[in-house]
Amino acid sequence: MRKIEFTLLVTTFLLFSSSLFSQEESPREIKYEKTIQDTGDVIQIALPATAFISTLIMDDGKGSWQFIKSFGTNLGVTYLLKYAINKPRPDGATDGHAFPSGHTSTAFQSAAFIQKRYGWKYGIPAFALAGFVAYSRIEGLNDRHDGWDVLGGIVVGIGSSYLFTTPYKRDHFKLTFSKENNIYQLGLLYRF
Repeated sequence: MRKIEFTLLVTTFLLFSSSLFSQEESPREIKYEKTIQDTGDVIQIALPATAFISTLIMDDGKGSWQFIKSFGTNLGVTYLLKYAINKPRPDGATDGHAFPSGHTSTAFQSAAFIQKRYGWKYGIPAFALAGFVAYSRIEGLNDRHDGWDVLGGIVVGIGSSYLFTTPYKRDHFKLTFSKENNIYQLGLLYRF
């Protein structure tokens, strides 16, 4: 009798544990993960667009050029590393190129640009959004990346922005000089 009880107990445990650890997800879980992944995709595009458009709105030509250089460097380094390392993806996709996460590097490049150029007041929300993008790459529907891929993307993104970006300083004082009919004028203008 003890053997039957033991066998029944082991069989019940195995059946129950296989349902606990199965890879099949409920429709609710799939919808949740798809929402996370799609939201991360949108933010990954919105952050660099916001950063670049901000430079145009503020008439910050120097900032626009710094953003273009850091964005281009970020893309170049990210894809160079993706093809050089050729790390397989956690979801089993055969395309490789998991390291570093391109979504994460783009989001963190933009957040670092915003923070370094315009300060922490704007940088904190930008980094929070970039952090969500990183989370979406690990927790999204297809689990495209692991923690190392995301960490690599963070380092490449922040590094490429910090390489080219300087703080934005609006010129408040302007020294003027004019000469007309042998009259010399020296002035000081202050912008509020």
